[in-house]
Amino acid sequence: MKVVIAGAGSVGAFIAEDLALAGHNVVVIEQDSDEVKKIRPQINCHFVTGDACEVSSLQQAGLNDADVIVAATGDDEDNLVISLLAKQEFMVPRVVARVNNPKNLWLFNKTWGVDVSVSTPHLLSSLVEEAVSVGSLVRLLSFEKSGARLVEVTLAMDSPAIDFELSALKFPREASIVAIIREDKVIVPRGETILRSGDEVVVLVTIESEAEVKKVLIGATDINK
Repeated sequence: MKVVIAGAGSVGAFIAEDLALAGHNVVVIEQDSDEVKKIRPQINCHFVTGDACEVSSLQQAGLNDADVIVAATGDDEDNLVISLLAKQEFMVPRVVARVNNPKNLWLFNKTWGVDVSVSTPHLLSSLVEEAVSVGSLVRLLSFEKSGARLVEVTLAMDSPAIDFELSALKFPREASIVAIIREDKVIVPRGETILRSGDEVVVLVTIESEAEVKKVLIGATDINK
């Protein structure tokens, strides 16, 4: 897989190193030549010294045949411009953008070419909420292009899904259980899998199916409850 990463700061450099070690073809765009000289010996990837907000730099990085681009600069405006250019000019299949200021999260959507936005403060708050919430649906990640969401719920003792096989639950067709975590072990969901109290259920849902999923796993119909 070819991945282009815009920005070689601490976040971009870590992602580049991690993906390069995993065997992916990684190209990093960074306008600070001194930064490139510093990290070049540490990461086995190709570097382009230039401004990722300029089409010429993206062309030099070979964005036309990239599978994914990660806009990981420390500036939200730059990340939005990079995302828009990647999607509109180069039609990159997957655009992932870093959100530095949580107040700007609403901008990172398909209008700006963003498929997946990652806001560290929002992600941390979701993980904290997930750790302390039982019987509540917690949104972990949103995929703007498809409108899908990754949600998690820890089943309370009064969950209507307890002691039922998955095949017996009236789960909406637009939603799918991705994994079940039970006693620190990951269970691959199957039709005969029986849900237990305390199970952490990770579900991929659409906006339209989220309320029905909550009804099946929690019993509530108001998704804001």
